[in-house]
Amino acid sequence: MSLSISLVLLLLIVAVIFLRSGAMKLSHALVCVFLGFLLAGTGVAPTLHNGIDATASLVSSIKP
Repeated sequence: MSLSISLVLLLLIVAVIFLRSGAMKLSHALVCVFLGFLLAGTGVAPTLHNGIDATASLVSSIKP
C-alpha cells in the first residue's frame, strides 16, 4: 500500500512539473490518466503491478 501511494505521489509531482513547465498540456495529462484507468481494468494489470513491484525491490536493494 505504501509503495502505491509513494508511486502515485511521485508521478503526480512529475506531472505537475511537466504541466507547469509547458512540456505537457492538460489534455495530454488527462489522456494518460484515462489510459491508466483503462489498463488497470484489463488483464495486463497484474503484469504491470508485478513489474512495478520487481523494480521497486530492485531499487530498494541497491546500497549507496
